[in-house]
Amino acid sequence: MKIIIPMAGRGSRLRPHTLTIPKPLIPVAGKPLVQRIVEDLAAAFAGKVEEVGFIIAPDFGAQTEADLKEVAASVGAKASIYYQREPLGTAHAILCAKESLSGNCIVAFADTLFDMKFKLDTEKDGVIWVQRVEDPSAFGVVELHEEGYISNFVEKPKEFVSDMAIIGIYYFRDGEYLRSELQYLLDNDIKDKGEYQLTNALDNMRQKGTRFYPGEIEEWLDCGNKNNVIYSNQRILELNKASDWVDKSATVNNSTIIPPCYIGANAVIENTVLGPHVSVGDNTLVQNCVIKNSVIQNDTVVKDAILENSMLGNRVDYSGKVSEISIGDYSVVVG
Repeated sequence: MKIIIPMAGRGSRLRPHTLTIPKPLIPVAGKPLVQRIVEDLAAAFAGKVEEVGFIIAPDFGAQTEADLKEVAASVGAKASIYYQREPLGTAHAILCAKESLSGNCIVAFADTLFDMKFKLDTEKDGVIWVQRVEDPSAFGVVELHEEGYISNFVEKPKEFVSDMAIIGIYYFRDGEYLRSELQYLLDNDIKDKGEYQLTNALDNMRQKGTRFYPGEIEEWLDCGNKNNVIYSNQRILELNKASDWVDKSATVNNSTIIPPCYIGANAVIENTVLGPHVSVGDNTLVQNCVIKNSVIQNDTVVKDAILENSMLGNRVDYSGKVSEISIGDYSVVVG
């Protein structure tokens, strides 16, 4: 199995946090988004994940590439790094990893988390994961044949045709076939809204006889902005309540931890009420605070603060404020 992760977008809605690192490396409950995606997909597949192909922007840097190689290693796979040099659409992004498009492939856009509790049936031609939504007009949706396979794709329908929204995760039994259909779009300059779209390739494959089936998930978590990341952090902590979320190397002194919370390696929590739904990163100090429903990243110092619905980046120094905040990496705020 190959997993292909297009993630070259800038994540502008999540600024200032994405000014220093790509959105898929933002941590949720102690793990980067992209690592949670890769691990969940690997868990749904009964066999071995051989390779994870990451499509990134050329300027993401050496540290990002090193971090992504560690993500692939977490599921026992090798990492391949590809570059998308222009934002020309989803089909173009996937085709940037054409050397990895062979055999069984999963394509997952690194924008969302999901709760998927079933095993992947690799004998199907393809699986497209969907979730039922209240307002389908904002999504690409699928229509189903009476036998259960996908009979049509409709992009942002103005009139109701289906409430099954495509969430951006796809399985293909034949990666080479997908590659050829994507290449066909580029060779013939077939665009939709000015870009090369994966849904055009999917529809071509469907019309040629490929049977795609829907894979429904229990929960779909968007991580596009600060509030969505905080909510996703809350839900991941809730969905995994049985996990031991406090690292053994963390220190908790004279503090109350209201679960579920995540506390990372070598973090120090002193004279603080923490939780519920707070994640504290590695090597972070939280002192004399009351904090709930927030994400605090690595190597950060937070003192004398009352925070809720807040997100602090890496290497932040913050004290003396009562607020709801979003502060990027390497910031100092002293009240």
